[in-house]
Amino acid sequence: MEDGVLKEGFLVKRGHIVHNWKVRWFILRQNTLLYYKLQGGRKVTPPKGRILLDGCTITCPCLEYENRPLLIKLKTQTSTEYFLEACSREERDAWAFEITGAIHAGQPGKVQQLHILRNSFKLPPHISLHRIVDKLHDSSSGIRPSPNMEQGSTYKKTFLGSSLVDWLISNSFAASRLEAVTLASMLMEENFLRPVGARSTGAIRSGDLAEQFLDDSTALYTFAESCKKKISPKEDIDLSTVELSGTVVKQGYLAKQGHKRKNWKVRRFVLRKDPAFLHYYDPSKEENRPVGGFSLRGSLVSALEDNGVPAGVKGNVQGNLFKVITKDDTHYYIQASSKAERSEWIEAIKKLT
Repeated sequence: MEDGVLKEGFLVKRGHIVHNWKVRWFILRQNTLLYYKLQGGRKVTPPKGRILLDGCTITCPCLEYENRPLLIKLKTQTSTEYFLEACSREERDAWAFEITGAIHAGQPGKVQQLHILRNSFKLPPHISLHRIVDKLHDSSSGIRPSPNMEQGSTYKKTFLGSSLVDWLISNSFAASRLEAVTLASMLMEENFLRPVGARSTGAIRSGDLAEQFLDDSTALYTFAESCKKKISPKEDIDLSTVELSGTVVKQGYLAKQGHKRKNWKVRRFVLRKDPAFLHYYDPSKEENRPVGGFSLRGSLVSALEDNGVPAGVKGNVQGNLFKVITKDDTHYYIQASSKAERSEWIEAIKKLT
């Protein structure tokens, strides 16, 4: 990482004039957040824009877009609003923490307070669980249950564990994710919530209150009075349903070379096991359906040379590249944002081939 760079990587940004969503490469410095266009797998200089952090306010989690639950909202001194989407809850929180630190860089006491808050474990002294449940059910500001799928079964009126944690923090019922998880566990103990599916049901066997509720985008929950399960008949389960039923092992933004036009585009990659598949999504679209993917069984994965443009790669694209060859001999050329990230992806994929 360059000198003075606090964090860098891909985020999806909402446009100012036309509210479309595009992937940009962001670089966080002490007082500024820079963002760049991507072309041919490389960032285009000079930067496309910059966000001055002095006097900025940050909202995280930001729940203003129902279909984009991983947003950060920045509001500058001039009241300009920026909406930035990360690829995972962990990555979103890491960006929010670093940006908040950069905003308050001139206030050492505030930065120290942030570190304490990040690791704090304090529940508010007087919590009314009934008040929380009433607000959860509110038609305008509450949690909106929807059908979700786990391992080939569709569960009606459910919500994600990570979404509830976001909601509790956003509505000031908890100051940290650890507090929110403990609070959600208390709601389950008092039979206001119920786990749905194998992932969340297995967690309640834990004796630790803070581990009974999963802050996870694959764990499903429902209100206790609306627990309904619809099992899809085996003959109705299409291939994509089976592919997407595996456990998420890793996800992140990577650049991928197209098969026909050979152009490079940033995609959100999701690696799953049981069954082992690698899917990729268009982060500019709101629908959460993959635009492509392939089975990893019998696949080969390897790093490509960093010196020069490797064979098979079109355009002046080099550095941090790796290749996946599927069982049917389809070649996928993928670029990570760093050598370390490339190594992590290769190791994770190798375990599933």
